[in-house]
Amino acid sequence: MPSKKSQTVQIKKITVRHVVKSSKSKTNIFKKEIIQFLDSNGYLSWSRKEKKYMILGTNSPKNGLVQCPTCKLGELMVIRSPATRKRFMGCSNFYGGCKASSPLLQKARLRATKKPCDVCKWPIIIFRYSRNQSWTHQCSNFNCKSRIKPAK
Repeated sequence: MPSKKSQTVQIKKITVRHVVKSSKSKTNIFKKEIIQFLDSNGYLSWSRKEKKYMILGTNSPKNGLVQCPTCKLGELMVIRSPATRKRFMGCSNFYGGCKASSPLLQKARLRATKKPCDVCKWPIIIFRYSRNQSWTHQCSNFNCKSRIKPAK
């Protein structure tokens, strides 16, 4: 029988994966994301493809511009169609039943702002076709009365 002195204790080294060293800045960013995007329907899930935590089941996306005036639940945002590769403005609550959408200019340089239109509450977009042109402000809603120019 071996003595206690001759016995050696082997400790296995445990490797922990998917651990991010926390810092104050990373913690604050994560807290802000949770507070900003997590509503009553939201939950966290690890995405292997993106290699980060994603907030799923929420109607307030990260790139939302203004609250949807139709359903008042989702947010309007610029979406690129995967099939046609065209841009349009749509509601994040599409799968919840909201069909609010409007086409956007395809060949122009486009920037969407978080400023809502005075008439219809859709976001204002800024666009120009070339560098020689100045930036033009316009409502993103195709049927907005502020977009219709009066006849001469």
